[in-house]
Amino acid sequence: MRMRILLMMAVASLFIFSSCSHHLTGTWSVANFKTLKAGEPGVTLSNIGSLTFHKNGTGEKKIQYTLLSSEIEDLSPFQWSLLDEYIIIEGPESDFSRIWIVTTGKSNQQVWKTTDGKAEVKILELKKVK
Repeated sequence: MRMRILLMMAVASLFIFSSCSHHLTGTWSVANFKTLKAGEPGVTLSNIGSLTFHKNGTGEKKIQYTLLSSEIEDLSPFQWSLLDEYIIIEGPESDFSRIWIVTTGKSNQQVWKTTDGKAEVKILELKKVK
């Protein structure tokens, strides 16, 4: 009986954790990427590329945009993990490689926020690519 309960709990936890991450797997368009700094006007970049999340915890960034006459390109792989309402993206130095707080986590739309602990907040709005 005890073994049966443990087995049921293990299966239930596996289902819960996999059901949370399956919404994130796939390719997401970066609809908006906002940077807000205290005392400065904010910067919003729209439709700057995509992030792809694989079930095995890896992914790729395909980001391209121009900011103040500088061409920015981020075409690098990353590792990702989901912990409660946090998305952790690890990889080469990037505006996207950080810990994000999920403020909206729908199957077709994600909104994440992060801060540098000082006066800067970044907001990432993603839309699922069909």
